[in-house]
Amino acid sequence: MDELPDRLAANPRSPFHNKALLDQGIGIKFNGAEKTNVEEYCVSEGWIRVAVGKTLDRQGNPLTIKLNGKVEPYLRHADNSEAE
Repeated sequence: MDELPDRLAANPRSPFHNKALLDQGIGIKFNGAEKTNVEEYCVSEGWIRVAVGKTLDRQGNPLTIKLNGKVEPYLRHADNSEAE
């Protein structure tokens, strides 16, 4: 699978969740910086949702904030193979 979806979520209850793809390892560059705490992203709308510390909401999900900017998802294993 070379092309990543426009929108992807880590929460299994989300309609945008894709366990097989998440297991492969997805990396996110946001405004040119690597982000490791991304819970959800949307490339076409230009936003990511990132976890705020270890705070949880009432349902036990990570509390998130929405940040707007340039979103660049990539497969982590593909990036590693190019470096070798």
